[in-house]
Amino acid sequence: MGDDSEWLKLPVDQKCEHKLWKARLSGYEEALKIFQKIKDEKNPEWSKYLGLIKKFVTDSNAVVQLKGLEAALVYVENAHVAGKTTGEVVSGVVSKVFNQPKAKAKELGIEICLMYIEIEKGESVQEELLKGLDNKNPKIIVACTETLRKALSEFGSKIILLKPIIKVLPKLFESRDKAVRDEAKLIAVEIYRWIRDALRHPLQNINSVQLKELEEEWVKLPTGAPKPSRFLRSQQELEAKLEQQQSAGDAEGGGDDGDEVPQIDAYELLEAVEILSKLPKDFYDKIEAKKWQERKEALEAVEVLVKKPKLEAGDYADLVKALKKVVGKDTNVMLVALAAKCLTGLAVGLRKKFGQYAGHVVPTILEKFKEKKPQVVQALQEAIDAIFLTTTLQNISEDVLAVMDNKNPTIKQQTSLFIARSFRHCTASTLPKSLLKPFCAALLKHINDSAPEVRDAAFEALGTALKVVGEKAVNPFLADVDKLKLDKIKECSEKVELVHGKKAGSAAEKKDCKPAPGRAAPSGAAGDKDTKDVSVPKPGPLKKAPTTKAGGPPKKGKAAAPGGSANAGTKIKKGLETKEMVEPELSIEVCEEKASAVLPPTCIQLLDSSNWKERLACMEEFQKAVELMERTEMPCQALVRMLAKKPGWKETNFQVMQMKLHIVALIAQKGNFSKTCAQVVLDGLVDKIGDVKCGNNAKEAMTAIAEACMLPWTAEQVMSMAFSQKNPKNQSETLNWLSNAIKEFGFSGLNVKAFISNVKTALAATNPAVRTSAITLLGVMYLYVGPSLRMFFEDEKPALLSQIDAEFEKMQGQSPPTPTRGISKHSTSGTDEGEEGDEPDDGGNDVVDLLPRIEISDKITSELVSKIGDKNWKIRKEGLDEVAGIINEAKFIQPNIGELPTALKGRLNDSNKILVQQTLTILQQLAVAMGPNIKQHVKNLGIPVITVLGDSKNNVRAAALATVNAWAEQTGMKEWLEGEDLSEELKKENPFLRQELLGWLAEKLPTLRSTPTDLILCVPHLYSCLEDRNGDVRKKAQDALPFFMMHLGYEKMAKATGKLKPTSKDQVLSMLEKAKANMPSKPAAPAKTVSKPMGGSAPTKFQPTPAPVEDSVSSTIEAKPDLKKSKAPGVSSKAKSAQGKKVPSKTTLKEDDDKSGPIFIVVPNGKEQRMRDEKGLKVLKWNFTTPRDEYIEQLKTQMSSCVAKWLQDEMFHSDFQHHNKALAVMVDHLESEKEGVIGCLDLILKWLTLRFFDTNTSVLMKALEYLKLLFTLLSEEEYHLTENEASSFIPYLILKVGEPKDVIRKDVRAILNRMCLVYPASKMFPFIMEGTKSKNSKQRAECLEELGCLVESYGMNVCQPTPGKALKEIAIHIGDRDNAVRNAALNTIVTVYNVHGDQVFKLIGNLSEKDMSMLEERIKRSAKRPSAVPVKQAEEKPQRTQNINSNANMLRKGPAEDMSSKLNQARSMSGHPEAAQQMVRREFQLDLDEIENDNGTVRCEMPELVQHKLDDIFEPVLIPEPKIRSVSPHFDDMHSNTASTINFIISQVASGDISTSIQALTQIDEVLRQEDKAEAMSGHIDQFLIATFMQLRLIYSTHMADEKLDKDEIIKLYSCIIGNMISLFQIESLAREASTGVLKDLMHGLITLMLDSRIEDLEEGQQVIRSVNLLVVKVLEKSDQTNILSALLVLLQDSLLATATSPKFSELVMKCLWRMVRLLPDTINSINLDRILLDIHIFMKVFPKEKLKQCKSEFPIRTLKTLLHTLCKLKGPKILDHLTMIDNKNESELEAHLCRMMKHSMDQTGSKSEKETEKGASRIDEKSSKAKVNDFLAEIFKKIGSKENTKEGLAELYEYKKKYSDADIEPFLKNSSQFFQSYVERGLRVIEMEREGKGRIPSSTGISPQMEVTCVPTPTSTVSSIGNTNGEEVGPSVYLERLKILRQRCGLDNTKQDDRPPLTSLLSKPAIPPVASSTDMLHSKLSQLRESREQHQHSDLDSNQTHSAGTMTSSSSTTNIDDLKKRLERIKSSRK
Repeated sequence: MGDDSEWLKLPVDQKCEHKLWKARLSGYEEALKIFQKIKDEKNPEWSKYLGLIKKFVTDSNAVVQLKGLEAALVYVENAHVAGKTTGEVVSGVVSKVFNQPKAKAKELGIEICLMYIEIEKGESVQEELLKGLDNKNPKIIVACTETLRKALSEFGSKIILLKPIIKVLPKLFESRDKAVRDEAKLIAVEIYRWIRDALRHPLQNINSVQLKELEEEWVKLPTGAPKPSRFLRSQQELEAKLEQQQSAGDAEGGGDDGDEVPQIDAYELLEAVEILSKLPKDFYDKIEAKKWQERKEALEAVEVLVKKPKLEAGDYADLVKALKKVVGKDTNVMLVALAAKCLTGLAVGLRKKFGQYAGHVVPTILEKFKEKKPQVVQALQEAIDAIFLTTTLQNISEDVLAVMDNKNPTIKQQTSLFIARSFRHCTASTLPKSLLKPFCAALLKHINDSAPEVRDAAFEALGTALKVVGEKAVNPFLADVDKLKLDKIKECSEKVELVHGKKAGSAAEKKDCKPAPGRAAPSGAAGDKDTKDVSVPKPGPLKKAPTTKAGGPPKKGKAAAPGGSANAGTKIKKGLETKEMVEPELSIEVCEEKASAVLPPTCIQLLDSSNWKERLACMEEFQKAVELMERTEMPCQALVRMLAKKPGWKETNFQVMQMKLHIVALIAQKGNFSKTCAQVVLDGLVDKIGDVKCGNNAKEAMTAIAEACMLPWTAEQVMSMAFSQKNPKNQSETLNWLSNAIKEFGFSGLNVKAFISNVKTALAATNPAVRTSAITLLGVMYLYVGPSLRMFFEDEKPALLSQIDAEFEKMQGQSPPTPTRGISKHSTSGTDEGEEGDEPDDGGNDVVDLLPRIEISDKITSELVSKIGDKNWKIRKEGLDEVAGIINEAKFIQPNIGELPTALKGRLNDSNKILVQQTLTILQQLAVAMGPNIKQHVKNLGIPVITVLGDSKNNVRAAALATVNAWAEQTGMKEWLEGEDLSEELKKENPFLRQELLGWLAEKLPTLRSTPTDLILCVPHLYSCLEDRNGDVRKKAQDALPFFMMHLGYEKMAKATGKLKPTSKDQVLSMLEKAKANMPSKPAAPAKTVSKPMGGSAPTKFQPTPAPVEDSVSSTIEAKPDLKKSKAPGVSSKAKSAQGKKVPSKTTLKEDDDKSGPIFIVVPNGKEQRMRDEKGLKVLKWNFTTPRDEYIEQLKTQMSSCVAKWLQDEMFHSDFQHHNKALAVMVDHLESEKEGVIGCLDLILKWLTLRFFDTNTSVLMKALEYLKLLFTLLSEEEYHLTENEASSFIPYLILKVGEPKDVIRKDVRAILNRMCLVYPASKMFPFIMEGTKSKNSKQRAECLEELGCLVESYGMNVCQPTPGKALKEIAIHIGDRDNAVRNAALNTIVTVYNVHGDQVFKLIGNLSEKDMSMLEERIKRSAKRPSAVPVKQAEEKPQRTQNINSNANMLRKGPAEDMSSKLNQARSMSGHPEAAQQMVRREFQLDLDEIENDNGTVRCEMPELVQHKLDDIFEPVLIPEPKIRSVSPHFDDMHSNTASTINFIISQVASGDISTSIQALTQIDEVLRQEDKAEAMSGHIDQFLIATFMQLRLIYSTHMADEKLDKDEIIKLYSCIIGNMISLFQIESLAREASTGVLKDLMHGLITLMLDSRIEDLEEGQQVIRSVNLLVVKVLEKSDQTNILSALLVLLQDSLLATATSPKFSELVMKCLWRMVRLLPDTINSINLDRILLDIHIFMKVFPKEKLKQCKSEFPIRTLKTLLHTLCKLKGPKILDHLTMIDNKNESELEAHLCRMMKHSMDQTGSKSEKETEKGASRIDEKSSKAKVNDFLAEIFKKIGSKENTKEGLAELYEYKKKYSDADIEPFLKNSSQFFQSYVERGLRVIEMEREGKGRIPSSTGISPQMEVTCVPTPTSTVSSIGNTNGEEVGPSVYLERLKILRQRCGLDNTKQDDRPPLTSLLSKPAIPPVASSTDMLHSKLSQLRESREQHQHSDLDSNQTHSAGTMTSSSSTTNIDDLKKRLERIKSSRK
């Protein structure tokens, strides 16, 4: 019971987690009660349970789980935070609840899922449920399917996305489990309820029995539209309001729900298929083949592909072109039909995406209708109908109208039928007057055609138009049609209506009115009805049907009905009017008869009376009679003919004339005045218009006639009459009347062409009044036509033109007055205002339509197009100039402009920005010249202009914006907003593009009355812009937000936030709230527009613009703090939205599917074959100044076999953004496809060189980023660049080093650095040298700097062809006119000087005085710098070593790469330190700064470490050359996998992460413990030891100081390290591989560790120290004795020099030395005494006796003496033979000391002394006894005589002669040849000169230790044997240099710098140099691979030389190989 009471006391949330089930049950029950009590959804209590809810539902105890589920349900329902748990809880429900046997559990689980959906988490729930469908447990699948079904049933298809469910349905139907299949059937029925037939296609392939069952179920479903029964939280308030409205009246509800059903179109549910890549390879050849069978094969292949119901978007231009050619030109009609079918398939599969090609194809198809064969006609009909659905009638209207004038009756008939079918797809709004007018005009010609089938087709088309837009719209165009024909049109119209009747209410569209089988009845030319029926039921429309908004048309239907009844009267009137308006001309008799019936008899008699008063009285009566007449009774023609009767218009009395004119006006106003009547009077009116007294009456009459007969017709008549007579007064007054009439009537329908020619005549008139009137008329026209009007008058005289301009200026800014006449006559007030709103627009369009347009397509020749696309920019410019000229000349052009759009599109991304701007200017001209017809080019030319808005240059963006505005002015906004194009542009993450585009939309959207639904596609991108990094983008996005909302509504916008991350969503929603408050009112909604007159709608249209700007500004200010607060989330949300974006767009999904699989295909020996081809000149050598097309084509061809097709398309796309995509993909696949990358490396590098010639910086940056990663990978893979790859890439990379942008230059330098890892530096040198010859000064400077770095890093052997030549070339640049180049050249030579000293001056040859003085000055300064700027040194050097430490473990990267690239960076730091740091950070993502600072602090605390470390760390920056070539004896194994694995593991040992390090150590320990495997470590020992002591250093300085770190971890790490080392030092063969420098550092690390007081304080610390003790003993015993002794001596020397080192340290070093002394008797024979004595010599030189005696402790001197004493004791006098390495032994304290000791020991041991005689000389005396001397000399001469040892012999002879000057060598020389004698003499002389030359230095400098150090002449690391250069010098220095090298090889020096300081380091710090420090060693070890490649010729030497860690390979590459071999032999023999 104790347990029970325990848990009872716990709080509820802890009970819920308790391990006892009872406790949990109780916890869940209590939680349930708590949840039910909490009323506030934001109560903090909810948050307590956030993490527990998953446990509630996944409880392992079934009973407890039930209670948990209940509690969870209540939680989800009420908690504000519940949404955060969606993913984990629903996945828990799926995996742990749906598999429960209890039905209750499953129900609760389903309820929880549905509740999550209700709280707006539908997508997450659906995602988890769909994952559940992949579960193996059928129970889970059934439950998930059931949940989805219920969710769909309750929430509807708007909330539950159907596409993913439909995708998995077929799989469910195939399940073995019956329950799953049944559930699948139920969900299929549910889905069908929502989307109807759209579901049929996705399920067409399931089992036929199942399909049949489904069909049966589907039939049973009710036909009504389903409605959701449950709503999201956000919709619930809305729903409540809706219900209230419904109870009031159902009006709105119906419309709203109507929207619900057609939401999903079957097409949307399909997966897009990519077919372009699947086209047969030879398709384009075959389609051109001469044999029709081959062409047929090609077409059949395409036909199969295009049968796919949905095709992926792509560039189909070539395919369409080929098919179009077949349709238009092929003589075989069967192929024409086949090509037409292919086009149908393309149009159906691509839908709107095919629209851009429609314009090209439509004319060809229409013209092909001349074919009579039924199957051809049918195929063409299907094709053109499918194509029509992809575009708009507006876009193809020009092409169709052009074909209407064709002489062939079949073409005319089929075109009319096509128009009829097209009209059926239109609505009143998509068939505006402006479009209807030209079609009606063309069709009216056809109804009078001689061919009956043409007439019938035209009747049908007109009837359809009548049906679609109503009589009111069509009647004005049918004014002149006689009654019979009008009746026929109406009859056809009624037939169309019958078809609509079948279609259940959609009045606007007649899409699927016929069942598909109707297709089987094509009778050739059997008349319109058959063909019409054939054409309607095509697959396109059938699918399209569901997309129509069902809500739209019925409303229109309702609206039309009342209108119809109200207009009944008007219709009758119109009927009469139309009948009379075109009345036949009556004879004068008939007129008199008709007139006498309505006029008083006296009136008719007095008409021609000679008395004017009688005539006047007659006119008065006439007037009265007309006033009283009814319209229907008035015989207008008869009356006007009476008036025109003699004297008619020749009336002389002005009063009678005035009256007569007034009567004409009355008749025109009151009667049905026809054009026939007008023609009777107009001549007279024009004659009188200039009359002073009657003019006004004449104008009045004209205006009345214009109202009766329409102004356009009247004006045309009047103008032609006025200008056919000579009276200037009449002409000017006619023009004045017209000016006023236009203002009163508006401009609609006027024939501008006719006016312009008349106006031009008037402008040329001599009478000024006529000219003035013409200019006034132009001013009025300007109001309507706009600036384009001026184009027609540009060739007028300047004076006249300036008057016209002045008039235009007056009119600017004025808007045309609202027309007051000409409208009401033909419509009743009930409906006219609806149209009036559109009137001005239509008017405007009509104006532009009426301008005379010129066809320019014939001028756009293929030559011109190829000019525009030429490689040479000058020729491209010429082409563009020509185009501009053609457009200027033509003024107004027809929309057919041939291939020009594609040509111009290519120039929009021209690399030359000037041409881009010129193209934009041409596009502006084009918009003005083409007018509204430019619409059809929006998609293929307009959208690319928007892309240009992303240009980085301001002026280019401004030009692009001007162009877009010019286009939008002509096209309106609809075309731009339709489709995905605009949203795709906004998706691009280009800040310029985004801000410009959003700014443009913010300006345009407020002026629109409605927008296409596609606007919603832009919203996700708008949201990502709201969180863009760029402030301007965010600002613009906020400005645009209210206008988006104005069109889309708050609900849609809020719903679109669903895909955002929670943080972003909240932020965006708050912005939406603000925008909602500031949302401008929309320019009146369509319903209102109808009820308002034009005057009312105009203000609302323009009002909102100012308001929103203010609002949006204020909202931006408020929103800013939010933005700042959530900056981080903002960024992530952006990324999220980028992912989110992918889901809706089908294409991207598809792309991803197709793009799986490797991008590089490995072709065996592909690369080798390519190289052979290039060598054999089968292909072009990759060598050019700029890449020509043939190179690009060649590369394309080579790539086609080994690069994925889609990637290749991206790589060779004309748009740079595709290149960026390609690079991104290549970066992603770099790691995963190493083999493929290496296989295609030559092609990749060549492609990248092409990118270097692009001007787009973003591509260049991406390319460089990729190259950095690529070369890192190659060095890891130990790949070696081939000559071919290098020569086709490096020169082009070097071009980029001269880029003006800093970032790029740095990147290129970084890449060059990395390249040295995969390509020898010596081979790089000539390429870079070539770069110094560039004209670009930046490039010259950078190349020179790079050369300096190479020399500094790799020594003089990189200088090719010889150092002399290279330096001479570099020195030339000292005189360069560019300062940066001069500096770079000087710095490079100073670098060489620092390595080689004065030799440099010989190498560079003669310089001008000025240059030489500059160089000397610079060298002086560089010498001073170290002491002057110690701080800088200190900063730079630790940086460098630090990099090494921290990067030793770089993940995955090969150690070689890390080290060298790091060192190179550190090297180049002196040039630009910040760059180096940047590179480190970006490259490795390691915060090196932090690590450095960390170390800094540690150093401060422990000064003793500082001093000592600085010696190590501050090795010379200037001469790292020795490190380069330390090739381990086993370097050949390096290429095997084990080697690289070991390298990698070792690199991890030094990791800053303890666990990584421990792991690596364990792995190495495993290897070491197994004897058979331990051998693998051979060759890696130094590397491993370096990594180990680095780790020791890291622990000491960083980990121990880190208080957060668990000290147990450190102890663990220590024990691993020590354990490993002990294992290592037990294996003698491996232990002996450790070199001096490494052992020195290792001992330093171990002794430091033993002295670390912090370790002692730890509980296991003592154990660690004991282990270290043991390890030190092992190291002393097992290492190579020479190396360890040497290391200890140097370490002792260092510790004594470093003042800060604790005395204990030196003491321990000495203890180690004593231990070694004890071991000496056993090891003396294996020790290289020469080296040890050299070390002791140096020690004694640094610490002469006096100095040692000054030490506080006497131990050092005692230690030294003991060591020497032991050596003397063991070796006896022979010890003096081992001083060979010491120069000037006479001056050496050591020799004297040894001699003393020998003497002393002789004295002490009497008997011995007798045997061995006394001191040093005794040895020689003994040998001097004759026999011995002869033997000795014979031995020496033998050596001199042998090739190998000649020099050694000479040296010994010299020594001998020096000691025994009286010795006689004559006898030995006598027997030899003269040549041999002179050779010996010369040799001795040379040695003497050398020795003396060397000896002089120290003596001259005195012995001050500091100075002595500075001048120590012993071998430094300056090893390159300059002396050999071309055998120029013969001085002793040459031999001196060689001797140095020899000495080093003899083992004097392990790593070149082992014991001797380079001069430069001595400059920087007056201290004795340490043994080559660890960093050098690490560098050399880790860069073994690089070095092994660097000089192949030395590999044989390396492998033989066991201990030399890479000394000899540094000798100058000019050294003769044979020479080297000889030396090697000598060395070997000397060692023996």
